[in-house]
Amino acid sequence: MAKPLEKAYDWYSFSVLPRLGRMVAGDASSYRYLAESIRMHPGQQELKAMMKTSGFGHVDYHNLTGGVAALHVAIKC
Repeated sequence: MAKPLEKAYDWYSFSVLPRLGRMVAGDASSYRYLAESIRMHPGQQELKAMMKTSGFGHVDYHNLTGGVAALHVAIKC
């Protein structure tokens, strides 16, 4: 993720998102869990390496929205 976005994204993920979840769905804890589970997901390079180890070839990723999301692309060999 782009450094300038990190603090704002963390604030949104752990402060705004659970409040919106409580207001819209009556469930703040699920939205808090969503933010926490995102932090547990492997990083881009680690996921790329895992995909290569699993037999995928030509593995690459493309950052979207300044790195807030990424698209991983691979070809099964």
